[in-house]
Amino acid sequence: MLASHQNQTFVRNYLIAVISVVMMGVGVADLVNNPSRIAQQNRLDGYGRYVSAGLVSGAVNNMR
Repeated sequence: MLASHQNQTFVRNYLIAVISVVMMGVGVADLVNNPSRIAQQNRLDGYGRYVSAGLVSGAVNNMR
């Protein structure tokens, strides 16, 4: 009987862990593939070009 109880406990804990991992994976996938986040990333990439150009210009001016 003790082995049966331990087996049931193991299966229950394993199922809880698997369900938790699946739910977290779905949540992270929804967060990463969110259209508004992708649009925000595109805007940040666009601003990054201007910031990089400004840093290069500033570095060139400081070297003179």
